[in-house]
Amino acid sequence: MPTGRIYQSLSGFFDVHADGKTYRTRARGNFRKHGIKPIVGDIVEFENDYILKVDSRKNALVRPPLSNIDQAVVVTASTEAEFSLNLLNRQLVALGISKIKPIIYFTKIDLLTPERFAKIRQIANDYQKIGYVTICPDQQSDNDPIEPLRDYFANRVTVFMGQTGAGKSTLLNKILPSLHLATGEISQALNRGRHTTRKVTLIPIADGLVADTPGFSSYDTFEIDYRQVKDYFPEFVRNASGCKFRECLHVKEPGCKIKAMVDDGEILKSRYDDYLQLVEMIKNRKPIYNKKK
Repeated sequence: MPTGRIYQSLSGFFDVHADGKTYRTRARGNFRKHGIKPIVGDIVEFENDYILKVDSRKNALVRPPLSNIDQAVVVTASTEAEFSLNLLNRQLVALGISKIKPIIYFTKIDLLTPERFAKIRQIANDYQKIGYVTICPDQQSDNDPIEPLRDYFANRVTVFMGQTGAGKSTLLNKILPSLHLATGEISQALNRGRHTTRKVTLIPIADGLVADTPGFSSYDTFEIDYRQVKDYFPEFVRNASGCKFRECLHVKEPGCKIKAMVDDGEILKSRYDDYLQLVEMIKNRKPIYNKKK
């Protein structure tokens, strides 16, 4: 029985890529009864134009519906009015929860003052030291460099995420001009963008697969226990063995190595403050009843 990956979903049909060919298929009739809904990115077994089995997913997104993602390009507008460390840290935690590797990509470098550019470069260096992949040009004239990003695509499924208007569609169009993705301008009045993306399709680029729908907007839900948040801050995980208590939450416990490192400037205070905020938010949230699955 052939096995392939769903590259596109459209009006009840699924385009499955296998052995260098694309097959248009439909889902098996009893999938709905068993609550099975194939989505783009799924590895499936199919025969006679019907998907017969959906393999287990290593992860999945709700918006856009996409599975088995290896990495996400966190498109981050570097202009002062749009940039938010808090948002960036929340995105990184959300990706960690979903087991998706982040690549932090700074856009709109050409709009910065020299002082602002120096600050963004420092932030990029700080996050690189933590262990994140960051892409930020050394010179402002090199705006939106593509080659360093393309180098990460091979043999991986990549999705783009970030605030609407951060430049996701513009960046994808630059990587592959034939996409012709619609781009939306930031609303100056509300500092909010218009959603410009629709369906999701996997496009072969640089020996990898890239989702042409950069509308990853489901990073505001953290379905974890508040005691697990610390596990998604790599610099905390690396140094937690120095804490007095094995299950230290790095909040009020005595002998906390993490708090000491924050005080000494070895861990970014902005990261620690956002960690505390996330812990408090998750700890105090109300349970959601009758949640749709």
